[in-house]
Amino acid sequence: MSHAIPATALDVREMTLDNGLRVILIPRPGFKQTFAMFATKYGSIDNEFLVDGKKRRVPDGIAHFLEHKMFEDEQADVFAQFAKHGASVNAFTTFDQTAYYFSSTSDVKENLDILLDFVQHIYLTDENVEKEKGIIAQEIRMGEDNPDQRVFRELLSAMYSAHPVRIDIAGSVESIYQITRQDLLDCYHTFYHPSNMMLVMAGGFDAAGAAGWIQANQAKKSFGPGGSIDRKYPAEPESPGTPRHRTQLSVAMPRCLIGWKDRSGEQDGRKLLHQEMLTGIIMDTLFGKTSAFYAELLENGLIDKGFSWEYELTEWYGYSVIGGNSPKPDELVDRVSEYTDRIRRGGVDEAAFERARKKAIGRFITSLDHVSHIVRSCIAYRFRGADFLDTVAVLDSLRIDDANARLLEHFDPAQMVVSQVVDKA
Repeated sequence: MSHAIPATALDVREMTLDNGLRVILIPRPGFKQTFAMFATKYGSIDNEFLVDGKKRRVPDGIAHFLEHKMFEDEQADVFAQFAKHGASVNAFTTFDQTAYYFSSTSDVKENLDILLDFVQHIYLTDENVEKEKGIIAQEIRMGEDNPDQRVFRELLSAMYSAHPVRIDIAGSVESIYQITRQDLLDCYHTFYHPSNMMLVMAGGFDAAGAAGWIQANQAKKSFGPGGSIDRKYPAEPESPGTPRHRTQLSVAMPRCLIGWKDRSGEQDGRKLLHQEMLTGIIMDTLFGKTSAFYAELLENGLIDKGFSWEYELTEWYGYSVIGGNSPKPDELVDRVSEYTDRIRRGGVDEAAFERARKKAIGRFITSLDHVSHIVRSCIAYRFRGADFLDTVAVLDSLRIDDANARLLEHFDPAQMVVSQVVDKA
């Protein structure tokens, strides 16, 4: 049965269906838009796993390949079906999830049925699989020549020696051509079982009505029992594999990313949220657009306004990244190294830390007016064992002593990696 959870002024209804599908409904009275996402806890890093004790190792890029193929139907055009009911649809694959979503202001039931039906049906032939290989191979080749994609991918490849997060989400041209129809079917039936999936909706809909629609849709389908999935990842050294990597491409402006590798992931959901929020506040304090260091780099012409930071943490890996365009990438690296060493010795400025913490709370509360953000965050955190609605409580709990301890641990020079893309001329 569904039940409401009072949290941060949101009405959250949850239920788990008999087939194992987790459903989270977040009605927002007065909102016209509805955003729904149907996602599987299956991403590019899941290329080695045990299913009921049987080991499988599949070619890189299958999760992304499946995302492409899910939109193919022998009888109907999925995009046209959604368009008929005034909805826009799309999908994405990350390192640890694949998600399909629609946004609409009307015909929610019809669009919801289309979303559930097309993701829970797969149409594969040897011919359409072979055709897709050429399309994805071209996408991979285009990525090879994209300086922004390339500098990030090379950063993770340098940072990680063994873990598959170092591999491009789309795989390689070589791995794509190794994929068979049977590989795709095996991965689909393993990871697209309802017990490994989640459906989250937020927006202007009636929660009781939506719950009934979902239950009725799923009751018409038979999936069989979901097998236990044991994901296998190679042992990853604590230290980065390659401290510096430089790629030459035809670019008007060099790209430079500087990253720090976490020594491990975080298994506990609440601790994961705490570490992510704490590290994010530190990053914003040190490198955000209101920081003195950002202003200094901008004034000295070492960066442009595209300079940014991000932090990613899962149960298996974690890393922080700063950077962007820089006409003098080596000088930028030196300045960042000197700056982080100085801050590690002296500690984070407490007033700046408090400003960044309060700003993060305000930003989170404001984000609750965006249904797409609510849904994406809810799924991303739930798949990692955390609840994004705990964000304010976690942010409230952060203290300067936590920040200084985290600063020493995470921004260790031994954990730093640099990736640059420079002009090959």
